[in-house]
Amino acid sequence: MTTLFDSHQLGDLTLPNRVVMAPMTRVRAAADGLATPSMASYYAQRATAGLIVTEGVQPSLIGQSNPGTPGLHTDEQVTAWRQVTAAVHANGGRLFAQLMHGGRVSHPDTTGMQPVGPSAVPAVGDVFTPTGPQPAPIPRALTTAEVPEHAQSYAQAARRAIDAGFDGVELHGANGYLISQFLSTNANLRTDRYGGSTANRIRFAVEAVSATVEAVGAARTGIRLSPGGTFWGVEETDVADLYAELLPELARLELAYIHLEATADEDVLVALRRAWPGTLIMNPVLPMGPKQTGRAEADRWLGLGAELISFGRAFIANPDLVERLRTGLPIAPVDEGTFYQGGDSGYLTYPAYQYTG
Repeated sequence: MTTLFDSHQLGDLTLPNRVVMAPMTRVRAAADGLATPSMASYYAQRATAGLIVTEGVQPSLIGQSNPGTPGLHTDEQVTAWRQVTAAVHANGGRLFAQLMHGGRVSHPDTTGMQPVGPSAVPAVGDVFTPTGPQPAPIPRALTTAEVPEHAQSYAQAARRAIDAGFDGVELHGANGYLISQFLSTNANLRTDRYGGSTANRIRFAVEAVSATVEAVGAARTGIRLSPGGTFWGVEETDVADLYAELLPELARLELAYIHLEATADEDVLVALRRAWPGTLIMNPVLPMGPKQTGRAEADRWLGLGAELISFGRAFIANPDLVERLRTGLPIAPVDEGTFYQGGDSGYLTYPAYQYTG
């Protein structure tokens, strides 16, 4: 039987275990979206993970969702990320950058621009801005001619990621951000080739992934999806049909993996596992829900056919999470108040397990 601590071949990478550090926003970047020495230390501390997927990284300025997040759309950002990738590799780790275009989940106070989306429909809820939470603004609907430019932004950022030393990239197609907005039935009200039918609503996702594969190769490209998720008010009223069309198109591209969130019933997720011929990373519990992924949830999904299991919040407070899972050591609790506050407290201040003799 497969265990969390068996190796796995992911493209050209040999992962020493099947534990993946899930992408988590930590808003610790410096001005102009630059990675910092503290970010290098944070990821390097967690390099025993089979694979680390970074926090969401904006592929363009207009794609920035939150203040304090890093980018991959300038030469200075590439240079700043090299300290992070070098530190992770020096500690024996492997690192993918998650490319996250926020689409309508943004604010002019953050980027200086009106957010864009598939349609002029605002997200539900308050978005983060430099002066605190504010109601999500109405985005500008992209014209048909503009859409390919935003699909290409993922590919351009992917090239920069490889230049910065990353082992690959994960497109953020989940949680109500731009790709997810195009997949949605209520955020995407378009009547052109990018809206309406499921075949049209998956088009942006497929074009963004195809462009990225062409830019950096399939073995370096993955995508995260949240089937049926309702983050930021998105809805998908035809989950089974939508993903039954999307997954074969992605499979044709021979991606390194898809990364699924537990946002649908288990029978739906198991059907997607069966429909996907490649590596599946499974995030077994609802992101930001009441429960954290533990050993039991991981083992269950390995038994259901997932190759890799992603852990989110547990990695924040447990830089040595792999060893704790391996030996049954206690999982330290996380201080949610420090998730987004900036600074090193609650970021670099969680120790490895302290053995006492």
